[in-house]
Formats: sequence, structure tokens, C-alpha cells
Amino acid sequence: MSSTTAAGREPTRRAMPRRQRTGSRPGAAGPVFVAPFLILFLLLFLTPLGYAGYLSLFRHRLIGGTSFAGLGNYVTALGDPLLREGVTHVALFFLIQVPVMLVLALLFALALDSGLMRLAKVVRLGIFLPYAVPSVVATLMWGYLYGPSFGPFAQIGRHLHISVPDFLGNTWMLPSLSNIVTWEFTGYNMIILYAALQTIPRDLYEAAAVDGAGAWRIARAIKLPALKPALTLTLLFSVIGSFQLFNEPFLLQQLAPNVIDSSYTANLYAYTLAFTGQQVNYAAAVSFLLGLVIVIISYVFLFLATRRRTR
Repeated sequence: MSSTTAAGREPTRRAMPRRQRTGSRPGAAGPVFVAPFLILFLLLFLTPLGYAGYLSLFRHRLIGGTSFAGLGNYVTALGDPLLREGVTHVALFFLIQVPVMLVLALLFALALDSGLMRLAKVVRLGIFLPYAVPSVVATLMWGYLYGPSFGPFAQIGRHLHISVPDFLGNTWMLPSLSNIVTWEFTGYNMIILYAALQTIPRDLYEAAAVDGAGAWRIARAIKLPALKPALTLTLLFSVIGSFQLFNEPFLLQQLAPNVIDSSYTANLYAYTLAFTGQQVNYAAAVSFLLGLVIVIISYVFLFLATRRRTR
């Protein structure tokens, strides 16, 4: 028995090193799977970013050609009134559009999660569907609706002999842009909030119902506190998207050139500098400053949200 047992154990002892060597192979293969992402990240993100940073340190002149400017372009951009105007417009856009969009997304998510809405899947798809429409198509569609001479709103107003606001005028331009972006991205944010609601244990709802809590009480005491991380995420995405506003004002500029100029938003100003004014170096500095503003605002917002959550 002892010899048989020893003989039976010997193959197991010899197989142990082989299993260890085989188990080490997936760890060695990890970098191979990560390599395609790292290569694309380097080529498509870090390399253009580094090249733009390099360009921002130079200045091109008609006489003398390209010369090293150091931080001169950044100093000029900090005192540029057109850049300040563009940043002010996107800041006002953020204050107008983001609260409306997130409140609508939150209401839709709560309504869908309540289970009381009929045809919930159809409604959810209908709310999300505008996000699948490209922003260029959405802007062209709303630009047609806003048209003061050919748009349906203006035609209905003339038919009923009522005054219709000039949606492409100076007063209504920011609300009009806000409406387009809200129409596009409410469904996207609604899906994020709705997915977060699905992670809440249903036992909490049953326990609250046993204690006599109604639907509004459950939403206020259980659902809204649980949605704070998801709301923080959607608000962070909205900060980044607002300060990068470009497609909508760029397309509406063709319909309202007297209202939307080349510096209406910071991104539009950088685009005009680079591709119309041929000031590539200065445009790179403006873009970097805009990115720095987005990073600072996002960091401050996350810091305040995390600090409030830890209290």
C-alpha cells in the first residue's frame, strides 16, 4: 500500500511545476492584449496632443517666418476679449441647458422605474432615440423649424396672426441652442440614471411600503440618495460637453450670421483661427487653455461632490 501510494503521488509532484508554468502564461500575455489599445491611444491621442502643444509654443509672422514664442501665445489668449466672450457664452449655455436636461432625464428615469407607465419600453426607446440622431442632422432639422421665413413655427404664427419669437435672434439664440442639445442628450442621461435605479435592491422598496411610505416618499428617501453618483457622472459629462460646444452653433451660423460670429463659443473661435485665419499656433494655445479650463472646473466639481458625500 505504501509503495502504491508513493507511486501514485509521484506523478502529482512532477505535474506541479508544469501547472505553475502553464498558469504564468496568461500573465505574460496580458501586455499583448493591452498593446493595441496603448498603440492607438499613443497614435490617436497623445501624439496629436503633444504636437498641438509643440505648435502652441511658436508664432508665425509674415516677416521672419516661424519663431519661438514660449508662453507668448498663452499670455495673448488670456487677454483676448473674443476668447472671453466665447467662454462666457458656453458658461451661460451650461447654466441654462444642463439643469433643464438633467431634471427631465431624472423625471423620465423615475417614471420608467416606477412601473406605472404603460408601454414603458416604447417610451424609453422614444426618449433615447434622439441621441441616435447625429448632431449635424438634429441641428439642421431644428434650424429648419426655427426659420423665421420658411419654418413651420413662423408659418403657423402668421396663419393664426400671433407673434412668434425669433428663435434665431440674439435674445433667443442660447435658449434655441439649449433646446437642441437637450433634445439630443436627455435620453442618454436618462439611460444612465435608469440603469442606476435598477441596481437598488427591491427589498428597500418593500420595507418602505410596509412602513407606509408612498411612491413620492420612496423616490425622495431611497431613490434620489442612491442616484447621487450617477447624477455626479452625468453632470460631469455635461460640463465637458458644454464647454466643447461646436456643431450646433457652427451650423446655425449659416442661418444667423449676424448673431453667431466666429467667437460665439471657444471651440468655434479656435476652429476659425486655425482653418480660416491660418493662425494654427495661436489656435493650439487657445485649445489648450480651453482644455485647462475644463480640467479645472471638472476637478473642482468632483472635489466638492466627493467632499459632500464623505460628510
